[in-house]
Amino acid sequence: MQQKNITIMDISLIEFMESQLKLTTSTFHRYMYDQVSWESRMFGLVGPRGVGKSTMILQYIKENRDKRHMLYVAADHLYFSTHTLIATVDEFVKDGGEQIFIDEIHKYENWSRELKLIYDSHPDLKVGFTGSSILDITKGASDLSRRTLIYTMQGLSFREYLALFHNINAPVYTINDILEHKAKLDAINHPLPLFRDYLKNGYYPFANEGGYEMRMRQVINQTMEVDIPQYANMNASTGRKLKKLLAVIAQSVPFKPVMESLATVIGVSRNVLPDYFLYMEQAGMIGQLRDDTGGIRGLGKVEKVYLDNTNLAYVLGHESTDIGNIRETFFYNQMRVTTDVISSRISDFEIDGKTFEVGGKSKKQKQIQNAAQGYVVKDDIETGHANIIPLWQFGLTY
Repeated sequence: MQQKNITIMDISLIEFMESQLKLTTSTFHRYMYDQVSWESRMFGLVGPRGVGKSTMILQYIKENRDKRHMLYVAADHLYFSTHTLIATVDEFVKDGGEQIFIDEIHKYENWSRELKLIYDSHPDLKVGFTGSSILDITKGASDLSRRTLIYTMQGLSFREYLALFHNINAPVYTINDILEHKAKLDAINHPLPLFRDYLKNGYYPFANEGGYEMRMRQVINQTMEVDIPQYANMNASTGRKLKKLLAVIAQSVPFKPVMESLATVIGVSRNVLPDYFLYMEQAGMIGQLRDDTGGIRGLGKVEKVYLDNTNLAYVLGHESTDIGNIRETFFYNQMRVTTDVISSRISDFEIDGKTFEVGGKSKKQKQIQNAAQGYVVKDDIETGHANIIPLWQFGLTY
C-alpha cells in the first residue's frame, strides 16, 4: 500500500512539477531572487496575489535542480485531498529528497502545524513555501517562531517593468543616488511615455498575458471576497462591505480616514474599521501611511490611506482617478520597499529626516520652505536639478 502511494505521488506530483517548469522562463528575475536565503532550512515567501512568487520558486528549481533532488508541489493539488503533506515529505526524503517547495501553502489546512513537524523530523531537508494570503501566513508563521524566515515580495518596480516588458535594463539606485541626480536611463531618451504605461499597466507581471483589467479584478475579488473573509471568519455580507470600503478609498484624493462618517457610509461599527483596514493592508489592497510615533513597521497613527498601487487605482477609479493621488500612491508604493516612509507634518512624506512634496511640474517650494532637507518630487519632467527630482526616478530603487 505504501508503494502504491509513492507511485501515485510520482505520477501526479512529479508530472505537475515538470509541466510547471516547462512554462517557466529564466530571462528575468524579480528583485527578491537574490535576497532569499535559498539554503536556509525553512523560509516563506509571501506577498499579494499575482506578484510572481510561484514563478520565482520555479526559476530557482529550474536553474539548480542538477545540484540537488528537488520537488515542487501546490498545496491545493488534488493529490492532497487524500494525502497529508507530512506523509508526502516523508516519502520524498526516503527517496533521497533534499529540498521541497510548497506553493500557496495557506490553502492547506493546519499547514503551520505540519511544517513544524516537518522541520523537527527532517533536519537535513530544506523547505520553502509561498502564500498569497498574507494574513494566514503571518498568523501561521508565529506558530513556527524561530524555525523560519519570512520574506515579503511586492509588485514590479518601474525598473523591473522596463526590464520585463521592454528589455530595457537599468541599475538599482539608492534614494541618495536619486537625490544626488545620479539616476539615469541610458537606453531611452524619453522615459515619461513608458512611465505613464507603467502607472496603468505595469505593476503585476501578468500584465503581458492579455485581459489585464479582468485579471486584476479577479485578484481583487479573490482577495476581498475569499482571503480576508475566510481569515477573519466574516460572512458574505461583511465581505461586500469590505469591497464597498475599498471603492470609497479608490474615489478619494487620498483618503484620510474619519471613522465615524465612514462607518455610517459602510454600515458597520466604527470599532471594527481599524481591523478592516489592517486586513486590507496585509492582503496587498491598500497602504496606510502612518506618523512618526511608530513608523511604517510600528503602531503610529494612520494619517492617509492609499490603494496599494497605481494599477489598482486606475482599475477601481476609472475616469474619476485623480492624478495627484496617483503620484502620491506611486511614490509611497515604491519607496516603502527599501525605506521607512512616514507622514510629514508640513508636506506629503518624510524619509530619514528628509521631506518630500509630490506634485506636477508646476509644483512650488512653499510646502517645504521650512524643512531642514526638503525635496520637490515632480511628475512630467525628465530631469531634475537642485532639490527638484523627477517622480519616475523613484521607481528605480529595487
